[in-house]
Amino acid sequence: MPKRILQGKVTSDKNDQTVTVLVERRFTHPVMKKTVRSTKKYRAHDPENQFKVGDTVRIAECAPISKTKRWEVLVDASA
Repeated sequence: MPKRILQGKVTSDKNDQTVTVLVERRFTHPVMKKTVRSTKKYRAHDPENQFKVGDTVRIAECAPISKTKRWEVLVDASA
């Protein structure tokens, strides 16, 4: 099964090797036919502590790293 890749903004980098990423999802409501914004926070693994609050990052699914971390930050030139 392919890994999901999401894009979001870092909202917290206080924990060691962990960043909290806010991901926004837009979809059309099935009844109202109106575009709805839904947000969710994910905790992602950042081994070098290189991302700071406000950075836009891409995260990918991975095996569980801790109780709450199931995502890792992708390090590539475009992010």
